[in-house]
Amino acid sequence: MNDTLQHLVQWGYILLFAFVLAEQAGLPIPAVPVLLGVGALTGSGRMSLTLAFAAAIAASLPPDLIWYELGRRRGTRVLALLCRISLEPDSCVRRTENLFLQRGRGALLVAKFFPGFSTVAPPLAGMVGIARWQFIALDTAAAILWAGTWMLLGYIFSDALELVAARVGLLGNWTALLVATALAGYVLVKFVQRRRFLHSLRIARITPEELKRRLDLGDPTLAVVDTRSALAVAAEPYTIPGALWIPAEDIERRRAELPRGRELVLYCS
Repeated sequence: MNDTLQHLVQWGYILLFAFVLAEQAGLPIPAVPVLLGVGALTGSGRMSLTLAFAAAIAASLPPDLIWYELGRRRGTRVLALLCRISLEPDSCVRRTENLFLQRGRGALLVAKFFPGFSTVAPPLAGMVGIARWQFIALDTAAAILWAGTWMLLGYIFSDALELVAARVGLLGNWTALLVATALAGYVLVKFVQRRRFLHSLRIARITPEELKRRLDLGDPTLAVVDTRSALAVAAEPYTIPGALWIPAEDIERRRAELPRGRELVLYCS
């Protein structure tokens, strides 16, 4: 057995717990490679499938419960926080909201398979009022489905993975350098994408004070459009007086409803 597999056998459960915990907490650390490796080792009898599932669930549930409770108590402010600290663009929140609207509670079962969704889904579940016991049951099932899928793939392709691990072992210390470089490159790409996204939003902006002043004056050249999703409106049913509610994804379909010949101000939070 090469050194790479030996280390995974020796520290496999701890590594699995740490990587899953980091990913579910929102850090850009993928747990899938560890799940694949653990799956390959359970197939050869060198690790326990039961203990592997227990480690994955134990690492996944606590951060998800924390995000759930924060979403339940703090609402959209938690989503705003996630958008500030996440490397994913702010649109990840809207995509997850749409997934909830399409699939309901079942969205929790598949959210872990999509980068960015797994962190945003728990606070959304708290916001929409899913009972705590239902969330725990669904989140546990989701962790089993997610971890089981990747470990099953590792089991099926265990021979290929052991060959890859052997090749990696031959690289020695270069492996750590390559992994660190790949991770740094991933973080850099996501950071650049996010900065470009935020820059595009700064092209034309109006301050809340300026908007209030013009509304108070009854400016007839101004129209306000509320582009929040149905989930966001249900969580915080407050709006700017006179605003027209059209969810962002429906603007193209309902563009005939937009006032013509007026300056449009769109807001989503």
